[in-house]
Amino acid sequence: LFGRRCHVPGITDKNPARRAFAERQAINAPIQGTAADIIKRAMIRIPAALEKAKLSARMLLQVHDELLFEVPEAEVEKTSALVREVMEGATHPVLELSVPLVAEAGIGDDWEAAH
Repeated sequence: LFGRRCHVPGITDKNPARRAFAERQAINAPIQGTAADIIKRAMIRIPAALEKAKLSARMLLQVHDELLFEVPEAEVEKTSALVREVMEGATHPVLELSVPLVAEAGIGDDWEAAH
């Protein structure tokens, strides 16, 4: 949705298995590509938003559509709210979605507990 182009050369392959694989790629590319663009836009904006809010959280890791942070306990709620706000607004002003973009936050001492 942000204008990314994905070339799928196997889409006209005479081999049915290769063509079917390429067709699945062509169907998935807009969805996965847009999701990747959205998370990257959020990741670019989060450090400045944290600094502006005078929060000391550190973004540690991206896993698919998740971001993992290290946050002082006293800042967990403020950081969680700020990160959700940035992630939910990551398409603005370039793109208006017809469905809401909702970000959820899990909190825990480790990644498993946060789920």
